[in-house]
Amino acid sequence: MTTPSASVPPHVPAPSVTVACCQLSPKVGHVEENRERARAAIRAAAARGARIVVLPELANSGYVFESAAELRAAAEPLDGTTIREWEALAAELRLVVVGGFAELAPDGRVHNSAVLVDETGLRGSYRKAHLWNGEKTWGFTPGDRPPPVLDTPYGRIGMMVCYDVEFPEWVRLAALAGADLLCAPVNWPLYPRPDGERPGEIVRVQADAAVNRMYVAVADRTGVERGQDWLGGTVIVDADGYPVTALHLGEETIVTATIDLAEARSKAISELNDVHADRRPELYGPGAAGYRPSGHAGSEQP
Repeated sequence: MTTPSASVPPHVPAPSVTVACCQLSPKVGHVEENRERARAAIRAAAARGARIVVLPELANSGYVFESAAELRAAAEPLDGTTIREWEALAAELRLVVVGGFAELAPDGRVHNSAVLVDETGLRGSYRKAHLWNGEKTWGFTPGDRPPPVLDTPYGRIGMMVCYDVEFPEWVRLAALAGADLLCAPVNWPLYPRPDGERPGEIVRVQADAAVNRMYVAVADRTGVERGQDWLGGTVIVDADGYPVTALHLGEETIVTATIDLAEARSKAISELNDVHADRRPELYGPGAAGYRPSGHAGSEQP
């Protein structure tokens, strides 16, 4: 796993930037077709003025594997064809690209990973820490490092993958590290929900953004893959927790929004309140991570 490149100098962030999230339908066993989908989407997003482009989880490989052998056959190293193509497109089009892929690590393990590349090349990578359902049996190894937050010409960008965003303490790490924008490649399965309700995954992303005053850009996938229906819940959410793009559930599409990442650097929500400065970590203790001392009786007071 790479870390932020020391050779890239810090930038003065641009006042505003157009972000594109590309909702695609990759398929297991169609690696070259998946690459072409990603290439076309990156070019289409750039043609619409995007400078930051987000692709779905496992965009190179598809998702519903039948075996560890099938997963391993689709996995690529960080210097493999898919990432090299994204680097070349980022350099040609002067973009920041964040995308998910199946990573074959030097030690032979396979990770559900994301990368951030820009016109200078690969800037950083991240391995999904919280594995979902079949990922635990197909042969993925969970990551063991916190989400990276990288300086870019447009602001500080953090990244994580899908199920990671459902853990508030994990998202908080990226926020406290100074992320203006959290980019999340995801593959959200389609689940039933009450009529008129937003998908729960989107509600949780809105909460992530609001409680941290941080933009969040999610690129979901769509289509049906080996009997699995996908939500197609791609969305960009502002630092107040409100979507700034329309939902296109179930469609291949590219959504864009022009946002001012500087707005995420103010954590104030009233004259006297700040969502970071008001934290009381000295009171949270180990309970914030889900641990309780032996014999702890909940709300009982001494």
